[in-house]
Amino acid sequence: MHKISIKNDNDIKGMRIAGKLSAEVLDYIAPFIKPGVTTEEINEICHNYMVNIQNTIPAPLNYCPQKGGIPFPKSICTSVNDVVCHGIPGNKILKKGDILNIDITVIKNGYYGDTSRMFYVGEPSLVAKRLSDISFECMWIGIVKIKPGIHLGDIGYAIQKHAEKYGYSVVREFCGHGIGKNFHEEPRVMNYGIPGTLEKLKTGMIFTVEPMINEGRKEIKEMSDGWTIKTKDRSLSAQWEHTVLVTKNGFEVLTISPNMPYPSKCIINT
Repeated sequence: MHKISIKNDNDIKGMRIAGKLSAEVLDYIAPFIKPGVTTEEINEICHNYMVNIQNTIPAPLNYCPQKGGIPFPKSICTSVNDVVCHGIPGNKILKKGDILNIDITVIKNGYYGDTSRMFYVGEPSLVAKRLSDISFECMWIGIVKIKPGIHLGDIGYAIQKHAEKYGYSVVREFCGHGIGKNFHEEPRVMNYGIPGTLEKLKTGMIFTVEPMINEGRKEIKEMSDGWTIKTKDRSLSAQWEHTVLVTKNGFEVLTISPNMPYPSKCIINT
């Protein structure tokens, strides 16, 4: 197993900048998400903003983690309705009532900033809104646990417990990850688990918290494009993601922006 890297002050400075820029892409794209727009158009708008305005590199574009695999062909991931993650932008036209996860990763000065958010196309159904809201709470319930000395299993357990309390299931095959000068580093940050297990957190660790929560069963299937992951039972799925630094006394969310949604006080105080 690879060693978990502890970030120094320079790394943290770089990660704050990259994190902020990734979140700002999500602020920028929000007004463009409406019925009749294609996911490819959303990809183009984000790509142009990242490359021409921010001078960042879209990390997903041509990303290929496995030797001989299929490179990811677009600059962002757009996961609609029953797509769990890694949806490829294309000619899919968004319609009223759709829910959409947009996952942004930018590279700035060699550092990666990674975040995702759920969006509604028009007015969502009550079922879809509830799923998105609980997934958002799951992410924050995981984040507020973070401080030196706790275990990764504590984060996973908190997320799983909250999701299952509402009758939802947690995707097992995908999880959060360490991040820095690489897109994916150790540790793996599972969204389920047993308290007091797995690695102990240390000051200077940086990783993502990104629960993927299904309305139905936890099982998933991979599409023939080699990337898109859907729920096996075709139920809705929702995901939120922040990049987080372990500080001396707790945590610092690095993927912040003016229009990001904030959790309720009762979630923060759990």
